Amino acid sequence: MNVSDAIRAKRAIRQFTDQPIPDEAVQTILDAGRRAQSSKNTQPWHFVAVRDKATLKALSECGTYAGHLAGAALAVVLLTPDPAQRWSIMFDAGQSAAYMQLAAWEMGVGSCLATIYEQDRARAILGIPPEQHVNVAISFGYPQPDQVRPAVVKRGGRRPFKEVAHWERW
Repeated sequence: MNVSDAIRAKRAIRQFTDQPIPDEAVQTILDAGRRAQSSKNTQPWHFVAVRDKATLKALSECGTYAGHLAGAALAVVLLTPDPAQRWSIMFDAGQSAAYMQLAAWEMGVGSCLATIYEQDRARAILGIPPEQHVNVAISFGYPQPDQVRPAVVKRGGRRPFKEVAHWERW
């Protein structure tokens, strides 16, 4: 799969099969995130890879829209320094997340971002030091068959190119 195809075909997957993700695939996903570019090469992230079902369930209760973490084979929790320190921290974390999701998609593993609203609770569940911020987790797993669909134009689809791209000036 080339990058353009991966971007075009990538979908948010929230329902997964029970099939575990092999260690080698998990390593590939984490390494893709590690290799993402960052402002001044600061690499302001740490990852906590979670496979334990009880822990996934507990994390799924740390955000209003994080329920899909409970059914995942893997969650990767992204840790960063305080985002208020530098505007680029969350941008960098987002790039890392995107790299992991595209690497997973290439291997047939779906994913979806989950916002963690209850940071202190997530810190307690995972033993994360207080100086680390826990804003995002990503669920990973093999998609249920009905979750993988071809790209089609539908309500809520992508805005037209002409609506979002401007040349030289607004």
